[in-house]
Amino acid sequence: QVQLLESGGGSVQAGGSLRLSCAASGHNDIINCMGWFRQAPGKEREGVAGIDVDGQTTYADSVKGRFTASRDNAKNTLYLQMNSLKPEDTAMYYCAATLWRNHYPLRVTPYNYWGQGTQVTVSS
Repeated sequence: QVQLLESGGGSVQAGGSLRLSCAASGHNDIINCMGWFRQAPGKEREGVAGIDVDGQTTYADSVKGRFTASRDNAKNTLYLQMNSLKPEDTAMYYCAATLWRNHYPLRVTPYNYWGQGTQVTVSS
């Protein structure tokens, strides 16, 4: 069983930055793929960024060039650096993980484990 705990959310003005963290615990196996998702009220959960154990990243078009995902395998921690934030980035952000190789890192269904989420609010 993998437990995921997000932190780092908050409220910022447009153009600002936030860094989210996700600490993983409770597992002995390698977490092959981790991802960041977000869900705004009334909308479906969408993939923001995915990163595999080798550090290969995938980003949604809406965040390319602004968000950077990274992971520290020694600390079992996933990060999301968010720059140039826009009001449309406002959402609950979730961390996700799977122990298996994942060819679709921005899709919800491949992930087995989810965090509780951290709120990001961007004001104009």
